[in-house]
Amino acid sequence: MSCPDCFTGHVHDGTPKGNVTTLHGLDVYVSEPSIPAEQVRGIVVIIPDAFGWEFVNNRLLADNYAAKGGFRVYLPDFMKGTAAPVWAIDSVRAVMRTASLYDWLVKPYHIASAATALVPFILTNRPAKSYPIVSAFFEALRKSPEGSNLPVGAAGFCWGGKHTLLLARGDSITVNGAKKALIDAGFTGHPSLLEIPGDIEQTTLPVSYALGDLDNNLKGKQIEALQRVVEGKEDDEVKVYVGAGHGFCVRADTNAEESGRQAVEAEDQAVEFFRKWFDRASS
Repeated sequence: MSCPDCFTGHVHDGTPKGNVTTLHGLDVYVSEPSIPAEQVRGIVVIIPDAFGWEFVNNRLLADNYAAKGGFRVYLPDFMKGTAAPVWAIDSVRAVMRTASLYDWLVKPYHIASAATALVPFILTNRPAKSYPIVSAFFEALRKSPEGSNLPVGAAGFCWGGKHTLLLARGDSITVNGAKKALIDAGFTGHPSLLEIPGDIEQTTLPVSYALGDLDNNLKGKQIEALQRVVEGKEDDEVKVYVGAGHGFCVRADTNAEESGRQAVEAEDQAVEFFRKWFDRASS
């Protein structure tokens, strides 16, 4: 989580359709597809960006996955109340402005404001501290009746992307006397905090990557290195979105035709990948 783009973007219009509950020790936003329960294809758990489980964009994304894929979608509060506040988007945007003298005069105020919002998130949610929370949720889900009977996928964005790749290493638990991986497949959009090629090399489960070629967090040479590793993994896929920057899967300007289209394409990429691997896991 090292670039300002992790905390910038656009807040989307819309009213989430799901419900909030407590599940496996965490508050969770739940979005159900409009189909009979026995026809649900699997469970997708969203590991969100820095703005967390209450961010409207993330909840609308959960609704879209449920509607398009026939999935039950969980968006847990993995940050336990320490997500970056949405108003930080405006603070970071103000810090980056340099067009006028006024922009420079008020910059110290906005820097202090942004630091107040973001430093606690960064310190509290380092992967070494947050991944045990994430993996514990997936372990409890796998041991539950629904998680042991349905395929499970992880969709991670920005901060959540690192956690998705850690899950995709294939760590397993014993469920009903048999070893079972915590997830069946993973998807990540504009991940941050990655160690390349190490994090990619260590995955053993199918992963789909949605990357922007203008992502300041994952630059061109890093994308090329990632692609070289993925070429040796027949179950993985990479799609690079030309002209897209960091955050395009979640915080795109949907009023701009190109960025709105790419956000939808990334949704469809994730949905099709999960459907493919959920069908295989269920067969």
